[in-house]
Parts: sequence; C-alpha cells; structure tokens
Amino acid sequence: MSRNLFRNLPMHPTTQYLPNRITRRTFLRRGSVATAALAASCFTSNRLLRAAPDVIASPIGSQAKSRPDLVDDNSPPGLEVIQLTADPEVPSSHLYMEAQIFAPDSKRFVLHRSATAHGGSRSDPKHQYLRCDLDDNGSLHPLTEELGATAALVSPDGRLVYYFVDETTTGGGRLTLKRVGLDGTDRQTILVVDSALPETNFRPSRLYPLSTISSDGKRLAISAFLGDGQSANGPYGLMIFDVQQATVRLVIHGPTWCNMHPQYCRSTDPEASHDVLIQENHGCETDAAGGITKLVGGAGADIHVIRDDGENFRDMPWGRDGNEACQGHQCWRGRTTWAVTSTGNRAAREAQLIEGRAAAHHDHAGLRTPGAVRNDLTRDFPSPHFYHFATDIAGERLISDAAPMDQGGQIYIARFGEAGKDPLGQFVRLLNPKSTCRKHAHIHPFLSPDGATGFFNSDESGVLQAYVVKGF
Repeated sequence: MSRNLFRNLPMHPTTQYLPNRITRRTFLRRGSVATAALAASCFTSNRLLRAAPDVIASPIGSQAKSRPDLVDDNSPPGLEVIQLTADPEVPSSHLYMEAQIFAPDSKRFVLHRSATAHGGSRSDPKHQYLRCDLDDNGSLHPLTEELGATAALVSPDGRLVYYFVDETTTGGGRLTLKRVGLDGTDRQTILVVDSALPETNFRPSRLYPLSTISSDGKRLAISAFLGDGQSANGPYGLMIFDVQQATVRLVIHGPTWCNMHPQYCRSTDPEASHDVLIQENHGCETDAAGGITKLVGGAGADIHVIRDDGENFRDMPWGRDGNEACQGHQCWRGRTTWAVTSTGNRAAREAQLIEGRAAAHHDHAGLRTPGAVRNDLTRDFPSPHFYHFATDIAGERLISDAAPMDQGGQIYIARFGEAGKDPLGQFVRLLNPKSTCRKHAHIHPFLSPDGATGFFNSDESGVLQAYVVKGF
C-alpha cells in the first residue's frame, strides 16, 4: 500500500436545576465513588488515578485506499476521497459529527469499529475505539478493549482520550471513567460510580453514547437515564465530572431530557467555557427501563444552554412556533458563543440551517424568545434540505449532508460570514457518498479542526465504513 495517500494533508415537563454545592469531603462521605476502589487507591494531586495494565493489541495498520470512483463529474477539480476502514466483516464508523475526537494538529483522531453511525453496543466484544494517524497513511491503532467502552473523546490539548466503561443496570451497576494517552499508554481509572449520585437517590444507566469536555480540559459532561425501573417516564439528567478532583455532580434532571446531546462551548473565554448546549424533548415518552417509546411531541424539542454548575439556564431561538421544528442536530460554531441547528420548516417544506445565540429563559418560546438573535444561514440556497453538519474550530467553514437521501445523499462545504448577520456562502457540492442513509449508515460529515479535511460515513460497499475527503 502506498504511503502517499495523505501527502497533501496539512501538518498542522418538570425540570430541576441543581447548583454545585458538593465538597470533596461530602462527595466521599456519601459514597459516590466505589468504596472498594477508593480503599485500594490513593489521591495524587487531588485526583483518584489508578494505573491499569495496558490491554491494547498490536496496531491494525493502514486499511486506507483511494476511491476515485466516488468523485464524479460534478465534484470540484482535485477532490480526493479515501476509504479509511475496509474490514468486510465488521463495520466501522466515525463518531457522531459533534463529538470532540480530534487532536488540535488535525492529524490524529478517534473512530470506532463494530459500530453504527449512532454508536456501538456495550455488550459487543468487537466494539473498539481506534486512533487514526492521517500522516501515516491513515494507520489504525487500538485504544480500548474493555467490554462496554463508550463515549470516548480527545482532550483539547490532544494528549488524552477519556472514555467510560458502562456496566450499569437500571437503578444499579457500575460506571467507570477512564483515560488513556492518545498514544495508547498510561491508562488510568479516574472515578468509579457504583452508588447514588451525590445529594440524590439517582443511579445512572443507559449512558448517552457521547461525552463532551470543557475547553480547559477540566470538566467532562455526559447524560444518562436516572429512573429506578419501576415506572414509565422516569428522569434523565446531566452529570458533570471534574477530572482533576475525581468528583461528579448532577446539574439538571427531568423526564424531558431523554436525548440531551450535551456539548460544551469550545470558547476559551473563562466564563463561556462553562456553558453546555443541551436539547429538551418536550412530550417524549419512555418505558420503565428508560427506552424511548416516543421521541418528541407537541411543538417539538427546543435547545438550551446551561452553566455546568446548574445555573444560568437560557434558551436558543429555534423552533416551537408550530411551523419551524428543531431536527435534533446542533453544534457550536467553532470556538464562538454562537450555535447552529438544523430545522424542519413545514410551510416552506425545507430543512434549513439557523444560527443563534442564547437568550434569557422565557417559557420555552423557541424562536419567539424575547431578545434572542437568530440568522437563517441557508436563506440564499435554493430549496435547502440540510440535516447533519459540523464546523471547523475557527467557525469559518461548515460541512453538511443534504438531500436527496433516497439517492445516496450529497455533501456540501460552505463558508460563514459575519456571525448573526450573513448567510452561508461559497457553497460547493463535493460528492455523493452513495450511502443507503438508513439510520445505521447516516453520513454525518464533519471537518478537521483546521477545516482542510472532511470526513463521512457510507455503506456504499455493503458494509458501513469511514471515509475522508480532501482537496476542496
């Protein structure tokens, strides 16, 4: 296999809010870490870190192969498509497009095998997170082998991979937060949760498959089901883990948080770095075990921002007016405090991309939130139908899939203008990924931090695989 495939890559309805009132002493006294693990461990620099033997097998090597057949007559000149994974028996996938999985050098990132576009199964022994080295012909290196490994992310400095090992049951079990170097060394257990969360009677289960980390690398957030398995429509909630102090706290919970999509603001501003974007699914219904039987109802979901101490709950100006509805995909615009969502517009029969900024909470009014600023990014695009998207870290470029999904989908790249004012411009249609676009094989495109390289999923070969596109 030639090693020059990547030669041009750059080097470079009831909700409760729980403010943080938990001291480390209270946390330990209430037994919210596994007592047996704590007794066998020690605190170093206020962190509970237990060394674990490396369990990683030999590198998989490169499976990368050029796919010029996915470049068509309508693709821009010089476009290159490379298939990164190629196991014909086991599917592989990029993580969800909002996930924080890249090192800042734009050369190394995390994907996973034996997974769909929406995650892997905690009971699947083949599910595994891998590091992909783009500057080494897309070589793949295993990072996890634990059964139940889930919700992996890369720290903002690119040194560490955090992930959970989910051994929870409804109302019980054990949840373990771990970290490992992006190079696969120095695996540590940070925290084990095997009893009720501090100052609550809740035990987490049904962990959301994505976690998110603050821009300073100090706090990690993830959502989970909190019900006891005895009645339907139990609560879900957002947990904040302090990775330096080895503590966890619950900052918001209720029955409408079944699909939270938590995302830390990536701004390095000290205040903004505490903000988390969260989704509220009004009218959702769940069974006693937390399984979703109705995803959303009524006027639909809305999107909020909350500080990671449970304070300053705000609204994003999207949906909830009977015409515009949030699709359920949103992300921050790079490191800014602006965010973007995809919407469904019933009157125009369009799927638009709308930019917005958080405003004071006002009765879940959506786009009618007083004082809110919103900006239709796709108003100059004829008949927009955009669904899954992401931006670069500078908030200057956006990549998105688009209809027609029943014909394999399309991938577009575009540029932002002035935040809150300008529409997206310089749209370029890249390719048709030829995916079935069924739920397991959603395209989910995203960009490297520097915006020079794009990534997507497709099952065009008959098996879901991960791809990269460059030269646009």
